[in-house]
Amino acid sequence: MKATWEKLENNRVVLHVEIGEDKVAEALDKAFRKVVRRVTVPGFRKGKVPRAIFERRFGPEALYQDALDILLPESYAAAVEQCGIEPVDRPSIDIERFGKGEPFVFKATVTVKPEVKLGVYKGLEVSEGDVSVTDAELEEELKRLQERHAEIVSLEGEPVRNGDFAFLSVEAFVDGRPVKDWTAERMLMMIGSGSMPQEFEQRVLEMSKGEEKQFEIDVPEQFEKEDVRGKTVSFRVKLIDFKRKRIPELDDEFAKDISEFDTLDELKADLRKRLEERKAAENRRRKEDELVEKAMAACEVDIPAVMIENELQRLVDQFDSTLRLQGLNLEQYYRLTRTTPDQLKERLRPTAEKNVRSRLVLEAIARAENLEATDEELQREIEAMAEQLRIDANQLRARLEETGGLRSVKRDIAVRKAIEFLLANSRVA
Repeated sequence: MKATWEKLENNRVVLHVEIGEDKVAEALDKAFRKVVRRVTVPGFRKGKVPRAIFERRFGPEALYQDALDILLPESYAAAVEQCGIEPVDRPSIDIERFGKGEPFVFKATVTVKPEVKLGVYKGLEVSEGDVSVTDAELEEELKRLQERHAEIVSLEGEPVRNGDFAFLSVEAFVDGRPVKDWTAERMLMMIGSGSMPQEFEQRVLEMSKGEEKQFEIDVPEQFEKEDVRGKTVSFRVKLIDFKRKRIPELDDEFAKDISEFDTLDELKADLRKRLEERKAAENRRRKEDELVEKAMAACEVDIPAVMIENELQRLVDQFDSTLRLQGLNLEQYYRLTRTTPDQLKERLRPTAEKNVRSRLVLEAIARAENLEATDEELQREIEAMAEQLRIDANQLRARLEETGGLRSVKRDIAVRKAIEFLLANSRVA
């Protein structure tokens, strides 16, 4: 195979590729074996037509498209590898010559990763940050633990109060017509949440378990539910039940119940240690982000629009996956939030642009500093990926080699090394 390339404008290149006659012959053979299975010729069983008879009847041109489908993808991939370019979009292919007994000649025009002109990236200043844990932060973490282990209990003989969860039978009417979403045989409402008008919540606070009431309220003009704003709503309400969150006492028994420790002091010491580790990790990420931002600000790069669009689509797909874990999908999200796909993309666009720019800059730093993945690092990364995917590491490696994904994994490792390089070569402000 012969492959050369030349640079065009706007981060585009054109590949000139020539594949030998022997490879064309192999592709035509494969194409014939595929096509002949679905061809019927009188006097021959299906799939048993000799090649010479097939070509006399249909012509060798009948195999060209299938042969191209076989030969073109592998030839393009090999040319990309040989020329060392990094495409970021699908190529535009122009076939110049293809036929039996002659070489396959084509050119491919494609957008590639842009060149990055690095600025100063060594010795960048970054603030040290405070990773100590205050008593107030520790107390806040303890409160969160108490909330997490709180019990929801039913109460007898006590009045309803703010923060309680009330189970109500509610009928609501405006001008004799039921109010949608406010009429239910069993409505759950947290008193004080603001999900219902304040006057409604006040009326419920005056009720006892099992009590029924009828009353009217005037809904404020600024209330979030549009169909009842500024209107008088008639209610028939029954308080079926109510429950209260019971917060556990902060003592040694609490420590024993929720941890492996016997005393509250031991639990506090462990919590402080974990908070310090968390703050140290957050501080490191902050430093890394600041340094990457400064390195990006100092560089020059003209990013192809297609790279931004590809990253945008990746972010949308990622958001869709997150929604599905919560039992929703994008279509439901658009309806609930009254947004459109274009509006979502515009909201994500700044993140997409930053992601692409930072990746390009970090890859450029890795190249400039010869930061590459070692065999040991690559194997550890594959093993970690395999464990997460719950498949055999050797199978995953073979799949990555087959699909070209191994190069991407190596780049990911190099990018992480570039971030570590920025941190190791920074100065504390």
